[in-house]
Amino acid sequence: MSGRSRAAVLLAAVVTFGAVLVPSAHAAPEPPRTAVLDGARLERTRARAAHDPALRRALADLTTRADAWLDQGPWTVVDKPKPAPGGDVHEYLSQAPYWWPTTAPTAGNPWGCPYVQRDGQRNPEVDSGTDRQDVEKVFDSTYDLSLAWYYTGRRDYAEKAGQILRTWFLDPATRMNPDLDHAQFIPCKYDGRAIGVVDFSQSYTSVLDAQAVLAAGAPGWTAADRAAMTRWNKDFLGWLRNSGFGKEEGAAANNHGTFYDMQLAALAYATGDTALARRTVLDARARRIAPQIAADGSQPQELARTRSWHYSTFDLVAYTRLAAIGRHVGVNLWDYRGPDGQSLFKAVRYLLPAATGGAAWPHPELEFHRYAATDVVHAAADAGDPAAVAAVPRLQAPPGGDLWALRPAAEQLDSIAG
Repeated sequence: MSGRSRAAVLLAAVVTFGAVLVPSAHAAPEPPRTAVLDGARLERTRARAAHDPALRRALADLTTRADAWLDQGPWTVVDKPKPAPGGDVHEYLSQAPYWWPTTAPTAGNPWGCPYVQRDGQRNPEVDSGTDRQDVEKVFDSTYDLSLAWYYTGRRDYAEKAGQILRTWFLDPATRMNPDLDHAQFIPCKYDGRAIGVVDFSQSYTSVLDAQAVLAAGAPGWTAADRAAMTRWNKDFLGWLRNSGFGKEEGAAANNHGTFYDMQLAALAYATGDTALARRTVLDARARRIAPQIAADGSQPQELARTRSWHYSTFDLVAYTRLAAIGRHVGVNLWDYRGPDGQSLFKAVRYLLPAATGGAAWPHPELEFHRYAATDVVHAAADAGDPAAVAAVPRLQAPPGGDLWALRPAAEQLDSIAG
């Protein structure tokens, strides 16, 4: 290829990529009213994206992820091989991941019951026959696609996100009922369990923010879609607050309780109940941080697990998202100090030696991934902690790239959902 031809190819590539960064005519006139993400910050980031090399690199990673979703899905709860106990195909179903059969299946005992628990060891059978794998794809794809639309203006991203949301949540033939009555069932033991609430709470706030981003002018996401999603979210919020499983999960004293509060606050904010959202964030100070984080910043309930690094970072994903929701309702959760000095800053600092590669993690962990802490350290740095700010350059980027600059809200980066 001649020098002139190479130059022409490079110029065409630059023009094409630059065009991707220009929002379409459907771009949002106002910042998205997101629950965890900061809509005004997203708007500022979009304005800078065409001129900031770091943002362009992050956007390339984001669009790579979004492109991969375009030829996948949509998914639905009604296509699993067997319905949930009770027979309603619209009921969400997942299986307890750490429970294993004790005998070989037979005609009279097709599950191999009884089941026993092996904490931290994931039974591969939970990935077939239930909705757990598909719901994670719904959560991840709509988040990636909606943000990719927001930053690029590409219509196909928005339309695909809308199709996925309508299929899983809205279409009468394929929709999921707004409850988790059959989450994390154990064959021959329980038809569902309260701890199954975490199936949604660990990721559903991303879907709420995806809906808010699409509501800011995405093509194909109609007023009827927005109203129907609001009804679904209100029904789900009602189930969380009033069902036996919801109340039991809310009483949990570990990451389950933290994620419950985060999901409750996000749903309340997204559906217009800012008073409930504010009250939930305020209550988390004495109800969650004080008893669940020790004076040295460790999280004793999470350290007791065989996956102590995973669960320590996982719990902080919930805390940092809850703090982000607090920003919208006038509560600074980062500033809270418990009676023994407990704080979110201390909890993040406890992770820094291992997160930066400076020291080994001194607790049990079956599968250590240093990058699992990357987002929560970013969150603490954004909140102004000097130790976290200094640690950021030494963090390990997660698979698929570090997207914090484009979506500054912590994700569970070392997912063990499958």
